[in-house]
Amino acid sequence: MKPVILHCDCNSFYASVECVDRPELRTVPMAVCGSPENRHGVILAKNELAKARGVRTAETVGEALHKCPELTLVAPHRKKYLQYSRDVNAIYARYTDLVEPFSIDESWLDVTGSQRLFGTGVQIAHTIREQVKKELDITISVGVSYNKIFAKLGSDYRKPDAVTVIEEQDVTRIVWPLPVSALMSVGGGAQDKLKRIGITTIGQLAQSDPAVLKSVLGNALGETLHRYATGAENSPVRHIDDKPPPKSIGNGLTFKRNLVTKEDCTLGLTVLADSVAARLRRHGLKCGTVQLAIKDTNLKVIVRQKPVTPTFLEDEIMAAALDLLMKNWKIGVPIRMLTITASGLSPEDAAQQLSLFAQDDPARRKKKEQLERSIDLLRERYGAGAVRRGNTLHPEEIAPGYLQPDDE
Repeated sequence: MKPVILHCDCNSFYASVECVDRPELRTVPMAVCGSPENRHGVILAKNELAKARGVRTAETVGEALHKCPELTLVAPHRKKYLQYSRDVNAIYARYTDLVEPFSIDESWLDVTGSQRLFGTGVQIAHTIREQVKKELDITISVGVSYNKIFAKLGSDYRKPDAVTVIEEQDVTRIVWPLPVSALMSVGGGAQDKLKRIGITTIGQLAQSDPAVLKSVLGNALGETLHRYATGAENSPVRHIDDKPPPKSIGNGLTFKRNLVTKEDCTLGLTVLADSVAARLRRHGLKCGTVQLAIKDTNLKVIVRQKPVTPTFLEDEIMAAALDLLMKNWKIGVPIRMLTITASGLSPEDAAQQLSLFAQDDPARRKKKEQLERSIDLLRERYGAGAVRRGNTLHPEEIAPGYLQPDDE
């Protein structure tokens, strides 16, 4: 039986959720944005009225207000969005147990085996769309196709509150004229490289020599994008209970003021390392690589990384990050943002070969790990800020919202 895959995408998700609680926002141009005071002044989502005025996601609040001076700005409420995400996926799960979230507001559904109960894929798409609107008062757009990539293209093709079908016979008419940027995994860098060899549409990409694509984009990406463009992608939709472990765990902060001194940088890194280490322990993982990204006041970013003995300990992640900063940054040059990412993840109980250095003494490490797990329990019981490092007792000056429970 030919696969029938849906891609469901919540329209203007953050903005739509805010409008449920405040219906008056539906009648004015509005956008959800971070705090300009804390230098998070970027548009996260906007309603259709704001979109019609030229407001775009990811632009600064200043740019948006220049286009639309009467724009109503609303602070984000992440916990609320997470709950709506769970609720909408629960509706999807009534029609199939093959539901794979792609982000907080997007999911793939395999309804191949559900058609005897609920009708064709198109009928199921319309039923789900109507059910979400009725129960949650938000809208979704749904793509219906024979693979995940074209189903996602379908949900992007018409918005809001729409269903788009892309069958095999529709590919040359609907998919191939689209710009390559519409295809999943084509970022700005790949788009520029493809443009240099005359490829600007998905059709041109599909008809290109795979060997040329590999030489321009690298073997993995070149092969992947050719497969996507030709419709040869056939990866399955995961079961709703199949949640693969993360490939990396990271946290970044745009600081309330620039970090200039070593003390400022140490405080910022401690806040981030604490968060990353806690999330590693929550997932039962250790990292073998610590990566540090540094953004300056001109928004230029450098990224450096180093291997570490597999760890979920805050002080070891912090030490690695600080070492990377000291070796790759001149203290005194202002830093706007830092990000620590833990990768090379493995289960915490995996067999590991420790180095011969004293700090890797197994008994000592076990005590440190037990101590940090005790800290996790105290925070779970008494709140995220119940236990902190001494140098982070008053982090609000540079790191507002330190260790929020929903930072994951």
